Amino acid sequence: MIKLENINKTFRVAKRQGGFARAVKALFSREYEIIHALNNVSFTINDGEMVGYIGPNGAGKSTTIKIMCGILTPDNGICEIDGRTPWLERVAHVQHIGVVFGQRSQLWWDVPVVDSFELIKDIYKVDSSLYQTNLDELTELLDLSELLKTPTRSLSLGQRMRCEIAASLLHSPKILFLDEPTIGLDAVSKIAVRQFIKKINAERKTTVILTTHDMQDIEALTERILLIGKGKILLDGNLAELKKHSSERKTLIVEYTGKAPTISEGMTVSEAKDGRLIIVLDPTQLSVSEAISQLAAQSDLIDVSVTGVSSEEMVAALYEEYSI
Repeated sequence: MIKLENINKTFRVAKRQGGFARAVKALFSREYEIIHALNNVSFTINDGEMVGYIGPNGAGKSTTIKIMCGILTPDNGICEIDGRTPWLERVAHVQHIGVVFGQRSQLWWDVPVVDSFELIKDIYKVDSSLYQTNLDELTELLDLSELLKTPTRSLSLGQRMRCEIAASLLHSPKILFLDEPTIGLDAVSKIAVRQFIKKINAERKTTVILTTHDMQDIEALTERILLIGKGKILLDGNLAELKKHSSERKTLIVEYTGKAPTISEGMTVSEAKDGRLIIVLDPTQLSVSEAISQLAAQSDLIDVSVTGVSSEEMVAALYEEYSI
């Protein structure tokens, strides 16, 4: 279980304006600004959960992850992961976690990927049989057979990310922290990685904490989301319930022949082309069935599709609601 209670973290950042004179002055007298990265952050994540940890850039996501990994020490507060305090019991703690930072690499740049894997095996003291079993499974599931003998510097970003995910799982961690895990992946690779994450969660009961700006990843993998903004946890809820709550408006995409239908109260045309309308519908004024009936009475409808608010729109609305 992951438990955070009233975690606070501040950073002192040097500030100065541009210009040579100010640069010289800064050598003798610096001005500092205190940044409150985390402000009384509290939440609990149970074993085997997959949680989406979302927020805009600078909200405090990576700082939280680094504290849970033991990389950073908070100013105060409690962080217990399976009974351990990460920054006090770092060696024991890292044996049970896997971490993927989309903008950082744990692979050695100039050696083949498999050599990095071997070194990781020795660092974590992974049993040879378990290592080989995990390597074979990860190689097959992430399609790494052609990449293992390639130096990391020769990999594309998408190829490297697949290898990074494999490297983080070679020691069978109980908890997996994923920070932008699908960055740079093509559509096929993204789907494969998502299926793989679902598989290890279902079969190994691996706890997964996912931070990303790709809401398709969040929607495909998690049911619960934590929203952080300006260092504070603003929302902790079920994604489906939040989306349902946010879906006050519907979008109708209507294809028709003949005369364009007249739009009544409760409907707003957002896009109009010959034979096609995109209509934003307010269900509080007009139901979907009533809207379709009105349109069908005026024109020959070829096709009608109805969608609610997308995950991206929902999150954007949350950002706006909480002014972050």
